[in-house]
Amino acid sequence: MITDVLCTYDYGREKMDKLSSLGYKIMIKDEKNLIYKDDLKDVEILITYNPFSTLNISNMKKLKWIQLLSNGIDQLPNKYIEENNILVTNNKNSYSIPVAEWIVLKILEIYKNSYSFYKNMRKKLWKEDQSLLELDKKIVGILGTGGISVEAAKRLKGFNVTLLGCNTGGTKTTHFDKCYPKSEMKEMLKQCDVVVNLFPGTKETYHIIDKHCFEVMRAGVVFISVGRGEVINEKDLIQYIKNKKFRGVALDVFENEPLDKENSLWNFDNVIITPHNAWISEKNHEKIYDLVYENMTRYTMKQCLINKVNLQRGY
Repeated sequence: MITDVLCTYDYGREKMDKLSSLGYKIMIKDEKNLIYKDDLKDVEILITYNPFSTLNISNMKKLKWIQLLSNGIDQLPNKYIEENNILVTNNKNSYSIPVAEWIVLKILEIYKNSYSFYKNMRKKLWKEDQSLLELDKKIVGILGTGGISVEAAKRLKGFNVTLLGCNTGGTKTTHFDKCYPKSEMKEMLKQCDVVVNLFPGTKETYHIIDKHCFEVMRAGVVFISVGRGEVINEKDLIQYIKNKKFRGVALDVFENEPLDKENSLWNFDNVIITPHNAWISEKNHEKIYDLVYENMTRYTMKQCLINKVNLQRGY
């Protein structure tokens, strides 16, 4: 039996044919402004990033599985998905390495004051800076200990740092020296020379990093955010930047994206802003395709087993 699939990204003729050979009829549509039409009525599998602001999946009565091309899942219509028992798989680890590399890069840029040197270079200004720091033996705290955090921790270990993590229950995680439960997050923050936000965006984490957290951080701390923007109370962050709390701040995610031109975060010399770009790599598409292919192979095998059982039962 052929299964209908809607894919909102085209991986090229050869790769899409390879997916089709698993027993799928694949329809390719751009997810931008994608809306439901009758040609989607038989779609059982949706492979996509985020079409949900325009695509009403409640019209897709045969939908059984959504394969997200993103790591985050906060864009989903979760209530409908739970009520209709739709399987969801995400792109858990494909972006881990580029984001981990971005984290290390930004910590070093702030410790070595690269931004100031680049500005001086454009002015042809030869000026020493005696304020540079070493990362060696510093304490780095990472909020969230998922796949990206593990890859970041693995790389930071090479700099001879102590790594602290924070997760729901304080579960011990590879490459971390100690992990704290969320209930003890502030105790961890007090100790850190560098704090990295990698918390996912959930109801529980909304604005969890606020003035109370910034207050307990050390003076001159480096703050990095590449998890979800809504985890941070942006107004509180701006206030503590104004109060000279941080040696430097690097932000790739924001409460509202794109970041408004009037937002004062643009105006600080010690704040590095990138446009939700940390996940980009020349290897992304290949990694994601491999994940999609592997999962679609598993789905085919699962459906074959279900059909075999149904036949044996005489359905």
